[in-house]
Amino acid sequence: MAVYLIKITFAPPMQEISELYSLLSQPRKVVITTHQKPDGDAMGSSLGLYHFLKQFGHSITVISPTNWAAFLNWMPGCKQVLDYESQFNAANNAIDEAEWIFCLDFNTLSRTKKMEEKLGNATATRILIDHHIEPQVEKFTYGISNADKSSTAEMVYDFIVGSGNGDKINEAVAECLYAGVMTDTGSFRFPSTSSSVHEMVAALKKTGFKHSRVHEELYDNFLENRFRFIGNVLLHRMEIFYEYNTALIAIPQNDLIKYDIRTGDTEGLVNYPLSIQGIKLAAIIIDRGEERKSSFRSKGNFDVNTFARKYFNGGGHFNAAGGQNKEPLEEVVAKFKAAMKENKDQLSDYQF
Repeated sequence: MAVYLIKITFAPPMQEISELYSLLSQPRKVVITTHQKPDGDAMGSSLGLYHFLKQFGHSITVISPTNWAAFLNWMPGCKQVLDYESQFNAANNAIDEAEWIFCLDFNTLSRTKKMEEKLGNATATRILIDHHIEPQVEKFTYGISNADKSSTAEMVYDFIVGSGNGDKINEAVAECLYAGVMTDTGSFRFPSTSSSVHEMVAALKKTGFKHSRVHEELYDNFLENRFRFIGNVLLHRMEIFYEYNTALIAIPQNDLIKYDIRTGDTEGLVNYPLSIQGIKLAAIIIDRGEERKSSFRSKGNFDVNTFARKYFNGGGHFNAAGGQNKEPLEEVVAKFKAAMKENKDQLSDYQF
């Protein structure tokens, strides 16, 4: 009888990011990247790390997989960020030449959209700093993933301080990291806002940066059409299901076109219904043309990460998650309502 030997190869575990501390002083070619359609935390942590590493003489390129919201353009260094979709050749050249690739605020390479294959085949050492669960650890040589952290910006701050280089947190680093942690904690209202977050902010304030300016740039920097769009959404696109303590906003593509909605204009819209008394789960489903994008927010003990993974090909955090579907908007809305009913026991136990 023939005997066949099967060789099983296991991916090596991701090494502690602290192993990099002693290597920071040697200048390298570095790429920093994040997830598609970067938000305040993604861009803030990326540029905060950029301004920190620059002080060691590294040659650094920050690459976003896609475009980003205009209200992030004020961040120091944002003008130098490459948009992978529109600056394809320059971005690929930077990846080809890189020795280190820092991957910030995403847990799987698929979240970089069209960059996924390029990043996966890169010869550079990939380094993960992220706060989402179930990271794709086999793709990273070094890294840290901690879902208990408020933001990737807080984790970059911990990386800087842990390396013994807290003195290199200048005003530019502080502005970017503050923007990241402030936006990802909902202006410090979410449960992830630990004492360490406030200690971090106190330390950042010592650099002299103006926190009120950061708030104004992020929240007081929109066009009139966005507010008319929000009015239309709240009046015509929001459904409330009190028996399930749930709110749903479904936005057809025609609305995006009518109000000339750009990247970032729907940011935070999913949080509006959570201000309604008794609402435990809020969802927004937007028809983006090529796909239907969903965002979920919850209060208390309803796990939207599991909800998004089970029904909407997504995931995220316990109280904040997202997903995407290829089906038409009407079908995704029907799927949400069915899922809501399946979870009635958890959703209906809200205490008024």
